[in-house]
This record gives sequence, structure tokens and C-alpha cells, in this order.
Amino acid sequence: MREIVLDTETTGVEANGGDRIVEIGCVELLNHCPTGRSFHRYINPERPMSEGAFKVHGLSDAFLAPQPVFAAVADEFIGFVEDARLVIHNAAFDVGFLNMELKRVGRGPIDQSRVVDTLGMARRKHPGASNSLDALCSRYGIDNTRRTKHGALLDAEILAEVYIELIGGKQTSLGLGVANAASGQIGSAGAVIDRPQRLRPLPHRLDAATIAAHETFIRTLKAPLWNGYLGIADES
Repeated sequence: MREIVLDTETTGVEANGGDRIVEIGCVELLNHCPTGRSFHRYINPERPMSEGAFKVHGLSDAFLAPQPVFAAVADEFIGFVEDARLVIHNAAFDVGFLNMELKRVGRGPIDQSRVVDTLGMARRKHPGASNSLDALCSRYGIDNTRRTKHGALLDAEILAEVYIELIGGKQTSLGLGVANAASGQIGSAGAVIDRPQRLRPLPHRLDAATIAAHETFIRTLKAPLWNGYLGIADES
């Protein structure tokens, strides 16, 4: 299963009020494992940065001025994401901005059915606790010391670690996938173990006298319980 952990930075908090995306960061997961592939772009928002947003991420108008506009990176972004599931913290915020940007360039919105909101997951798992990204890092022992400012790619990388913890840690599936039984690997119907064969079978651990003594003892039993399971009539 392919998933994209995604984060954005913006000029403010009002997607419907004219604020724009200034940074997109994505990290690819395959079966909940990072692949090393990522997508990261700074974007010229074509409008001034708000003071509040600048304090959060530190991206200035001067830094963003030479960056490409969203229309120039839209196809590349869509091509990277493809139809993967999107893992986002406080997804309504990021998806709202992404859909607004996609609408501006004549592209369809993101289908909500493919979005996983880790904030909602965290609230269900830790009700009543703080579930910010920093709080979750502290709870799960994830190093976030690099996060002196918000940054889309860094936050996506950290969120990928948090998400793996939220779904149960690094061994979520135990590798119980479909496999070829002939190869001796684990398959959906159970485990097939490829054991090496002995060149010589081990000698029987019971000698003939012990076996004979056991058979004599068995004959002294009247109506042993297992006869009922084997369908043997009681002859006593």
C-alpha cells in the first residue's frame, strides 16, 4: 500500500479568504515504511506574507519571490501523489488549501475518502491529551529538536514517524502477506517452514522392551477414553 505523508505552509489561515500555499512537503511510505522518496517545493504565493504566518515558518516575501507559482508545480505534485492515500495532521486545513490551489489551475479537488487525518486518530487514541505534532513526538519519544520553525518537508518526515506509532509501531503487519508456499515463506493460509532433512534418521528413543511393556499396560485398560473418538466398541 502506497501512502503520502503531506504537510503545507501558507501565508495565513484563511484558504477562502485569499491566503495561499507557500511550501509543500511530501514523504512516500510503502506498506508503512519510508521509501526515501519525497517531494518538496517552495511556492511564490503571489501575495504578501502575514506576520503571524512568518513567525510560524520564517518564509519571507523576499525568499519566496523567485520561487515558482503553484501552477508551475501542480502537475509535478499531482504526478508524485498519484492515487496514494494522503496522511495529514489536521487534514481539513491542508486539504482546504490544496483544493483551493487546484481549483485555481482547473484541477479537481482531493477526494476526502483517500485522506487519513492523524489529528483525529490521535484524539481517539489519546482523548483529553494534547495531540499537537510536538506533543505526539514527546509522547512517542520521537526526536523533533530540528523543528525550531515549522517546515513542510521536515514536518512531513516527523509526521511519518508519528503515524507509524499511531497505527501500532514499526511492526504493524508482522509480514503476514501472501507468499509462495513453495519458497517456505509465510502465506495467507499459514506458515510453511523449509526445514533441512537429516541424512540419517535419529534412532528410536524407546527400546523394544519398553514398547512391549507399554502395549501390555494398554491392554489392561478397560474402555479407554480414546476408543470413543476412534469408533472402537467396548469389548469388556
